[in-house]
Amino acid sequence: MSLLVEGLIAGYGQRQVLHGINLSVEPGEVLAVLGSNGVGKSTLLRTLAGLLTPTAGVIKLDGHDVTHQSAHQRVRRGLALVPEGQLSFPAMSVLENLELGARAVNRSNRSVSTKIDSVIGLFPRLGERRQQMAGTLSGGERQMLAIGRALLTEPQVLMLDEPSQGLAPIIIEQVADTIAEIGTSTTILLVEQNLLVPARCATRVVVLEGGNLTLEGPPETVLADDKVIHAYLGV
Repeated sequence: MSLLVEGLIAGYGQRQVLHGINLSVEPGEVLAVLGSNGVGKSTLLRTLAGLLTPTAGVIKLDGHDVTHQSAHQRVRRGLALVPEGQLSFPAMSVLENLELGARAVNRSNRSVSTKIDSVIGLFPRLGERRQQMAGTLSGGERQMLAIGRALLTEPQVLMLDEPSQGLAPIIIEQVADTIAEIGTSTTILLVEQNLLVPARCATRVVVLEGGNLTLEGPPETVLADDKVIHAYLGV
């Protein structure tokens, strides 16, 4: 499934954050949106997910205009967002968290247990922790749980907001490799600040600066340019 964004303007009250974003994500792509803090990366994903109403612009999923659809309608159309912060329901077990995702949408008519088994195949640690309360998991395990729960809604387009945030380098590598694996069958839009993630999993990279997309290219080109890294990412 493709995702197309045309002339997207969005913000908070009188504060405009996105200034006419044009963006396309094609089936089978892992597109990484890079940028420093405060440039509008999370605002972009929140607007695409239906959590923030745009001032102007069009959002299309596989050619269908979803600009004015609610967040849950977009989920049913195949769009899922994993917000930053490794969010879960801490007082519920890992299995109960996964069941919530599995029961939210059932496009394939697979059983809940079959869907959960497929996610545990991607994240075996979740299988080991299935009866453990989500609030007692490590940061890496919580991120796996958040991604797994989103996958159980059977998305055609998966959006990930800073999946590396707060994780140890070795866990970041594992998460990035899993994103690459998911990307073989699911279109992915990823926003990141840690360059290790797109280096391991992205097929294309765009840079967001001041609410505008300023650069686009293959990761091996964008991430190898020291001038670009300093100018656009502030590192």
